[in-house]
Amino acid sequence: QVQLVESGGGLVQPGGSLRLSCVVSGSIGSINAMGWYRQAPGRERELVAKVTSSGTINYADSVKGRFTISRDSAKNTVNLQMNSLKPEDAAVYFCNANITPRWSSPRVYWGQGTQVTVSS
Repeated sequence: QVQLVESGGGLVQPGGSLRLSCVVSGSIGSINAMGWYRQAPGRERELVAKVTSSGTINYADSVKGRFTISRDSAKNTVNLQMNSLKPEDAAVYFCNANITPRWSSPRVYWGQGTQVTVSS
């Protein structure tokens, strides 16, 4: 069973930084793409950043210049470095991945989410 586990969320003051990590485990054949989404209370889930296996990266306009997505293929991990955090960045952040498991077909997987709170 493929699983995505996020970590690194927490409480931070405006202007502070957090680093989120997502580790994929299970019967992994290949990871085609990974990304981060977020959902604030009363709002739709939105794409924050994504990276494909070929290295193509996309960011939401609201986080460009502040957030950086990176991957560690050897560890099946994707990270999101979040700097200069603003109150509007507060949300539950979800890891997302398009994965081809061993002996199976490609599908989308989601993590459980990690809370990011930006106070003041």
